[in-house]
Amino acid sequence: QVQIVESGGGSVQAGGSLRLSCTILNYPYTKCMGWFRQAPGKEREGVAAIYTDGGDPLYADAVKGRFTVSLDDAKNTVFLQMNSLNPDDTAMYYCAVRGAYCELYAPLFGGWGQGTQVTVSS
Repeated sequence: QVQIVESGGGSVQAGGSLRLSCTILNYPYTKCMGWFRQAPGKEREGVAAIYTDGGDPLYADAVKGRFTVSLDDAKNTVFLQMNSLNPDDTAMYYCAVRGAYCELYAPLFGGWGQGTQVTVSS
């Protein structure tokens, strides 16, 4: 059973920054780590994803140039640096893992964290 620990959410004003982190335990099969978000009344959408063995990360168009996804040296923790936040970024952010190639399509990910809330005020 995969164990996921997320942190870093909070409330910020527009233009501010947050750094989310997610540590994956007891899952040696991970090939892709991703971030997704879901706002009330909306479907879950992909934000960013990164391969554990290198390669270019994936980003949703809405966050390109503002968000950066990265891994620690142990490759068991994924970060999401979120800059220039705006109210449209307000959502519950989820960390997810997959034992296959990276995608930003939520149904393809099998392991999910409990989420961390990000709230951006105008």
